[in-house]
Amino acid sequence: MKPTGFYGQNARQYFDLEHEPLSLITRSLRNADIAVTEVRDDAPTRSLSGGMVLEDSYVVSLILSDYPDCEQRELGTPAVKNNIHAGATYLYDMKKNPRFVIDKPCHSLHFYLPRSALDGIAEQSGAPRVGELPSQLGAGHDDPVIRHIGGALLQALRQPAEINRLFIDYTMLAFTAHVAQTYGGLRTIRTLARGGLAPWQAKQACEKLDADLGGTLSLQQIAAKFGLSVSHFSRAFRASTGLPPHQWLLRQRVKAAQKLMTVPDLPLAEIAISAGFANQSHMTKVFSALVGVGPATWRREVLGVRDSVARPSG
Repeated sequence: MKPTGFYGQNARQYFDLEHEPLSLITRSLRNADIAVTEVRDDAPTRSLSGGMVLEDSYVVSLILSDYPDCEQRELGTPAVKNNIHAGATYLYDMKKNPRFVIDKPCHSLHFYLPRSALDGIAEQSGAPRVGELPSQLGAGHDDPVIRHIGGALLQALRQPAEINRLFIDYTMLAFTAHVAQTYGGLRTIRTLARGGLAPWQAKQACEKLDADLGGTLSLQQIAAKFGLSVSHFSRAFRASTGLPPHQWLLRQRVKAAQKLMTVPDLPLAEIAISAGFANQSHMTKVFSALVGVGPATWRREVLGVRDSVARPSG
């Protein structure tokens, strides 16, 4: 069967891994899969990475550990050796069937980006089709945006239960737009709408998110309710509320937890699940970041004040 994406079992086969690597997958503007996969092999058996030709797709790799003297090759070109540096971004055109010799420990993050995703974001921007991305073997790019996005997604890969779909959708959309603009020369022709949602749209969008604290809805599903593209909806929602959808949802979870915590005997673990968090630890991390203190401390302070009012001295 022809490969359909550089993630999951295909990534395992390509890198000759013992187990299937972790991947996060979302849908592009044209319903094609976009994925990010963490690959780590601390004790590889010398081999040549699998010959996997994925037509009209790219792999954007963020290197997490140095890989010196890397032997690489593509269709119709002789093998070359390059030092691959940690922190750098490398672009690979999968039509050229890039391969390399795996003979030393490696750790990297790979974004699978099909051509249809690039076409979709150009269409939404009112711009011409994005051309071929630069993909010279061994040519690394110092890209702080990719490093930032990669760092955020690396945490999501390692703690998937704590990440809602809105965050993955929003982050992968930002990744696609960045690659199209930085490496594909995407330039907007028509002026993008900078206004927010209509009041009724903002109200309904917030109600939908508030009713789904667990974050099971995708950005695509919510945007489709208003006949908007994901990118337009995300921009407009932020303009209306001051926050991107996934951050707005986190604040709603904290507010729901605060309401529940006014019930003295309700365990924090139950409150966490009821408010849409993965577990109590997840709630504590988010709550502390947004409120400034942990939920247990906040609860003691709130209930302590109320107790002193309810039981005056004397």
